[in-house]
Amino acid sequence: MSNKPRRRLAQEELRRIIEFCRSVENKGLNPFLVNVEDLISVIREYFPGLKNPEDLSLDAEALNQVASIIKMQSEWVKRRATSLYRDPFLIEEKLRSLPTRDLAEVFLKTWHPTVELEQITIGSLKTAMKYWESLAPLSERWREEELIKVKAGMTTREELIKQGILRDETFLSEIEKLWRELKEAVGAEGKIDYWDFVGAESYGETLRRAYLTSFLVTYGYATLEIQPLEEKIFLKPNETPVSKTDAQPFSFPIPVNYERWRQWREQREE
Repeated sequence: MSNKPRRRLAQEELRRIIEFCRSVENKGLNPFLVNVEDLISVIREYFPGLKNPEDLSLDAEALNQVASIIKMQSEWVKRRATSLYRDPFLIEEKLRSLPTRDLAEVFLKTWHPTVELEQITIGSLKTAMKYWESLAPLSERWREEELIKVKAGMTTREELIKQGILRDETFLSEIEKLWRELKEAVGAEGKIDYWDFVGAESYGETLRRAYLTSFLVTYGYATLEIQPLEEKIFLKPNETPVSKTDAQPFSFPIPVNYERWRQWREQREE
């Protein structure tokens, strides 16, 4: 291909990349719809042949737009990593799937009329006095486990071993041991609830199991089955480890905080 047609093709491809990235950003679409690697490979292919300042400026703009998409992907993951996030689409789908009676009951529970009449009787006052007198002191009622709040950050395997979350064994042998445990734990359906597998008697052991389980999925020993409408996550062991290229190609953050662990313990004991 001669220089002129190739230059024209490079300009068209770079403009296409710029317009596509801007469209995703302006419309607030899911940034993971953009295959960043493909766009970078196109930019890398045409860059050596660009000599004109106008073409180089176009190349820089395309690269800048791709960088914006990568930033959006990072922010997207951070937002979904919080336990308070709920996808509006999933909420809408759950509302549409509810029967009319259930919707009416939810409405009544959340309905706060603007006009009401309240009054209290002598009998109600006596009942309230007995209630308050029978309560334990505040120091006993508000006694909870003291937790130290720390900022989220990165850690290393050596630090986890030092803290006792991981044992000082060969890392791969720990993963394979957990893989065998997962294969024995699944039922007839060949899968198990995520929290039923990683959950343990102590929060520290739960963190250790969740950390190792993330590598089970990353290294192809297991896969995640996500049911967003039911808000459930299942683990399915693979018979043999699959290669990284065949493993799940997306990142799905799962919060493993203390409150969620305590909630799981209470539900299991019911």
